[in-house]
Order: sequence, then structure tokens, then C-alpha cells
Amino acid sequence: MNNIHWRDRWRYRFENTLARGTVAIIGWLALVSLIIVLLAAIALVAFGLGTDPNDPASRYGFFEGAWQSMMHALDAGTLAGDSGWALRGLMLLVTIGGIFIVSSLIGTITAGLDNKLTELRKGRSRVIEQDFTLILGWSSKVYSLIGELIVANENQKAPRIVILADRDKVEMDDDIRAKFSSTKNTRVICRSGDPLDLDDLAVVSPNYARSVVILAPEGDNPDIHVIKSVLALTNNPNRRKEPFHIVAEIRDQKNLEAAELVGNGEAIYVRGEELIARVTAQTCRQSGLSVVYTELLDFDGAEIYIKPEPNLAGKPFRHAIAAYKDSTVIGLMRSDGEVLINPPMVLLCRPSDSIIAISKDDDTLVLDQHQPPAPDMAAIARGTPRTAKPERTLLLGWNAKAESIIRELDNYVATGSELVVMCDRDVRDTLLALSKSMQRQRLRFARGDASNRARLDALNVPSYDHIILLSYNDLPIQEADAQTLITLLHLRNIAEQHNVDLNIVSEMMDLRNRALAQVAKADDFIVSDKLVSLMLSQLAENRALDKVLRVLFSADGSEIYIRPIGDYIEVDRPVNFYTVLEAAARRGETAIGYRRMQYSDDAERGYGVKLNPRKDEIVKFAANDMIIVLAED
Repeated sequence: MNNIHWRDRWRYRFENTLARGTVAIIGWLALVSLIIVLLAAIALVAFGLGTDPNDPASRYGFFEGAWQSMMHALDAGTLAGDSGWALRGLMLLVTIGGIFIVSSLIGTITAGLDNKLTELRKGRSRVIEQDFTLILGWSSKVYSLIGELIVANENQKAPRIVILADRDKVEMDDDIRAKFSSTKNTRVICRSGDPLDLDDLAVVSPNYARSVVILAPEGDNPDIHVIKSVLALTNNPNRRKEPFHIVAEIRDQKNLEAAELVGNGEAIYVRGEELIARVTAQTCRQSGLSVVYTELLDFDGAEIYIKPEPNLAGKPFRHAIAAYKDSTVIGLMRSDGEVLINPPMVLLCRPSDSIIAISKDDDTLVLDQHQPPAPDMAAIARGTPRTAKPERTLLLGWNAKAESIIRELDNYVATGSELVVMCDRDVRDTLLALSKSMQRQRLRFARGDASNRARLDALNVPSYDHIILLSYNDLPIQEADAQTLITLLHLRNIAEQHNVDLNIVSEMMDLRNRALAQVAKADDFIVSDKLVSLMLSQLAENRALDKVLRVLFSADGSEIYIRPIGDYIEVDRPVNFYTVLEAAARRGETAIGYRRMQYSDDAERGYGVKLNPRKDEIVKFAANDMIIVLAED
């Protein structure tokens, strides 16, 4: 490297120092300023210059000359006080050099501050918090998730939600402020970064998080991203010794096994597609069921709690359901983690059992100290056994959840039932493969656009017992919801023309569009993102709920049913809920609430759904009111 000129070496070193940023530039400017000041001081001494050219005593010494040179470099106005052309000429040169240096210094400092502020706004500083909820990733579910966590944190002291997503921090902050006018006592902290990058992950201090929620991104292969995010936590070389509390969303069932492996027992997975399929399949056959599930899963109102209750040891479950005035017992959790929802009424409670109950808060789950009043036996109706009949179901539209919905529906309908699919996608091969696994229903396909009135009329819509309307998720959200709304309006018009009640359950992609769709008076709306967000938030707050919710949403065992009140209670007769409990217990069922149909269109009254009512409250049911129970079938 002998052919490299010395100027190239100095330039290379100079550029390397400049690459260090604002501080290096300021250092170079300070060095140049010092050189100018020193040279000017030397010149003043060498030429014997001073304030008065005719007075030798006024000549500057070296230090005084350096001070005056520095003042001229910093303030151009100092030059006006000089006398003598020699002094003025020298100081003019110093002042001109100072102007350039000070201007550069101000510009450098300003640019440096701007860059620093921009860097801080981008969210790269490390989060110094403890016991917070960490959300990794960003999707349309994040708003519902934040909203639920805000409600859940209302009784906490200085709660925090930290979000790490591959988005601009300022954009995330702006979006959250636009959605939430107030986050109450919860502070939401956003950081920009890739959840898969260990350095970015370290910025949000996951080792100090109380729980971690991982959202599936909206794109191709979302499960791969989720699995890698879990892996970045569990296999992080700098991870904490204590197990993580991770709640993650998995879309495809086939990826669950790999996810469980990397989770290593520290992660709970919510299978969003399966959850929505089960809720849709159950809701299409029972109007109002989606409202019940939403009420159970959100933090505003009744929720599910688990609490040890040794005082019930040796008592049958039938006694336990009436032992709480302000809470509704739905099952037991054994010491080994086994969950029993609506167990046999004669089952004895063990000292190590925990009560699973619906209650307003954990501190309201208190055993009543008084003997419950005797039920009004005269008000209990005998009811007539209902025989299952073949049903006809119409599925309009298609998306990734359709196959799971069809499979789930086959678990509930009677043998000989029929399901007809109409959509503008060619899914005949898919339905043919599905039909081979059907046990109780046969499948048919009709190609067509569900928003076309002529195609709906050709289907003879009033002949169907249930109608499921799905959105096309390959379309933009607002366009998909617009098509859904048009189809709902057509269906409602058909119902009015034929003077029939159509049982319609519709999927909405955007929660805000549900209010618009109320004009179509569908029986239920399934907002997929909302339900999955509710499940994620519940599990993030209480890991033990995972087993309870799995049993509750399973097709096996007891599930939630909405049944005519006349099967349990003599209508138009005032009764308390103790009597309703007794009426359901006689059938091996657990009553958890009721639905007043006069409020079925009133959102302020929960569409008539009342879960966990006070047991001593007197209610006079109408003939069309419903009771909400946990039952085997």
C-alpha cells in the first residue's frame, strides 16, 4: 500500500471520525475554532497590536489576545469596538472564520437534536417496566385486545401494555389514540422492531413481562411467524429462568404440533379458525348465542373465575350451584387440573376442588352464609322431550373457515340433514372431499353470487332452517362487509315478503360495520377478530382458563344452549333464579342466565341476554323468553 498518498490517508481517517455522528463533527469544529483563536493570538502578540495603536501599553498579551479572538469569533458585533486598521483586518478574518464555524455548529447541533428526537420517537429506547402485558406483532385484532386489557386493568396499579411490531412507532401511537380517546389508568407503550430479531426483542424487556401475546400477521404463512416468535422467547440465550406465560394465535391445525414443541409447555395456543367455526356452527342453530359467548369472554360484566372452596367439601354439585347469591357455578376443577363442566348433580365436591363460576369480579365469588330459599316447586314446568329432526342449512359465501364450520355443524344436526353452499368460487372438489367425512348431513353446491337477488330467489330461501353468511376474506375488509350487508338486506326483504322468520347468522369483518348491519336485523353477528381477541385477552390474564374454555367450546360434553323458558318454568309467573336453577338441575343441566326477547334488538340491554343474574331477583318471564343452560345436548 505504498502508492497511497498521505492526503488519502488523512481523508480516510477524517471520514471515519465524521461517521461517528454529531459529537465528532462538533469536535472537529471546536478544533478548527481553537486553531483560529491560537493563530490570531500569536499574530496579535507578534505584530504588537492592541486597542490603541498609539499606546504601547494597550497591546494584547497572548492570553488576552486569545480571549479577544474567541469573542470576535463568537460575536460579529465585537468587531465594531476595534480601532486601528491592522487590528480590524486581523479580527475581520477571525470574525469571518467564526461566522462559518458558529453557523456550522448551530446547524450540526440542530440536525443532531432533530435526529435524536426522531430516533426517540421511532421507539428504540429500552422499556424499563415490570409486570406488564407484552404484545408482539400487529393486526386488526390489536385494537380489540388493547380495549379488553384496558378494562381488565382498571383495578390494577399503574398497568402497562407494551407493543413491539414492525411498524413506525409514531403511526402506532396515532392509530391507538384515534381508536381510544382514553386508556384510563393503563399506559400503552409502542416500540418499532421485528419480534423475530433478538436485539429488537431485548428492547421491550420480555423477561419482565407478566404475559406475552403473539398476534398472527395478516399475510401468507402467519403460523410460521408465530412459531418463530415463540422460539425467539423460549430459546433466547438471555431468557429468564422462570417459565413464560405466552398466549399465541395459530390459524392452521396442522401447525399446532410444531408450535407445541417450540412452546415447551410455556405457550397456550388459540386456534382462531376452529374457535370461530365452532361458535358459528352453534350460533346458527341458537339465536343469541354469540352474545352469550361475547359476554363470557369480555371483561365488561360477567367473567369466568376459578377459586378453591374447601367449605363445599362433601356437598353434591347440586348444592354448590345454589350456594352463591351473586355468582353462577358452572363446574369443578380437580386438583390434577381435570375440568368438569356441568358434572352430574350428585357428584360430591372434594376438599382440593376449585369452583368454576361466572361472576362480576374475583372478589364477588363469595360463598353465601345463609341458607338459600326454597324454590317455587309449583312454578317448575315438566316440559316435553324434544326429538331431533333433520335440518336444512344454507351457507352463503366462502372463506378459510367454511370447511371447519361444515365439519362442526355435522356434530350438532340430526341424521338426514342437508347443507347447501352457494358462492361465486368453485368449491365443488372441496365439498366432495368433505362429504366423505360427513356422518349426519349431505352437502350440495350451487354456484352464484349471494348478493344477487335472483340467485337467492332461485334457492327458495324460506325453506331453510338456518342461514350462515360468510365474508370473502380475499376481498378488502370494507368491500367484503358491503357485500355481506347487501345480502342481509335481500334476505330480510325475502323474509318480509314470505312472512317468515329466517334464522340468520352473519360474519362481519369490521366491528364498526355491525351497527350498520343492524338495519338488516340478522339474528346474530360473528365478528371473528373480536372473538379471537377476547379469547387471547382472557388467557393472557388467567392461564388456568385455557382448560375451562377448551372444554366449554368443545363439541364433546356439556355446551351452552338457549332453550324456551316454557320447558322449565310456567310462564307469566314471577319466580327467582333459585327456582330456575332447580328446574334445570332436574334435567341434569346448569342454568347460567336467560334472554328476554322483548330486548332482543336492544344493544344497550345486551340484546336481552342476562348472564349470572342475582338469584333472589324476581323475574316474570314471557312465553317467548329463553333460558341459557349448560347441557349435554
